[in-house]
Amino acid sequence: MPKPAKVKVKVKAKAKAKAEEAVTVEEDATVEANAAKPAKPAKSAKPTKPAKPESRLAMVRRARRMNRELDEVYPYAHPELDFENPFELLVATVLSAQTTDLRVNQTTPALFAKYPTPEDMAAADPEELEQMIRPTGFFRAKARSLIGLSAALRDNFGGEVPGRLQDLVTLPGVGRKTANVVLGNAFGVAGLTVDTHFGRLVRRWKWTENEDPEKIEADIAAIFPKTEWTMLSHRIIFHGRRVCHSRKPACGACPIAHLCPSYGEGETDPEKAKKLLKYEMGGYPGQRLKPPPGYPGEPAPPLGAAG
Repeated sequence: MPKPAKVKVKVKAKAKAKAEEAVTVEEDATVEANAAKPAKPAKSAKPTKPAKPESRLAMVRRARRMNRELDEVYPYAHPELDFENPFELLVATVLSAQTTDLRVNQTTPALFAKYPTPEDMAAADPEELEQMIRPTGFFRAKARSLIGLSAALRDNFGGEVPGRLQDLVTLPGVGRKTANVVLGNAFGVAGLTVDTHFGRLVRRWKWTENEDPEKIEADIAAIFPKTEWTMLSHRIIFHGRRVCHSRKPACGACPIAHLCPSYGEGETDPEKAKKLLKYEMGGYPGQRLKPPPGYPGEPAPPLGAAG
């Protein structure tokens, strides 16, 4: 072939190389320009609409359903203080302030053996009584209350525990909570026991927002019929002591978690939550040395016993 044709081929190859180089330079410039531009902010998700507030009617229906389901879980719910008569229950309830029912139950057998009646306890030597109830804590104040209420029963009520709220609250060391415990469990008079467990749970469940025990009592009384008050108290207190603890509730093992607006405050993992269960729910002894028939757990050990 003639030589000029070879020259044309070389010229075309050089031109193609230059074109490719120009494209590469242009692409690099584009990349650098884009990198210099500020990134566009990601589109934020649209805010979700807040959940519709629960109506009063819906709350009442939920609360009553929770009570029914708690009844299925704790058909054996009962007062966790050992007693044989109204006087013993009154004394045990006064002693239960700021301590466990277990500690009271371990203390009262010897106490009731020595002071079986209000007359006996009213005549007790204060220092001797203090030493007997020392394991329950605040023993000096409690001893004064026990001697005072025993003397009042002897002098004003013929040595008998009265069966009316207005009379019970006149006794030293007896408030509405103690009075309702005695009325509901010794006399069959309906009442709500607003202790620390009761107040904590009904607030968690959004049945009330009140902190004051009397206001809580009024709020819950408006939700449930009077016939339910005493057993409702036992169920709630049972659940608070076994599952819905103050610091770390066992949410993952809670039988009414599907109805609880505060689910997730505690441990939600089922296996970890099971380890938080107490008393018969966790396979441990209960609080009463003499539990009532039908209680599925083991009795509590007496004072000083191992276990």
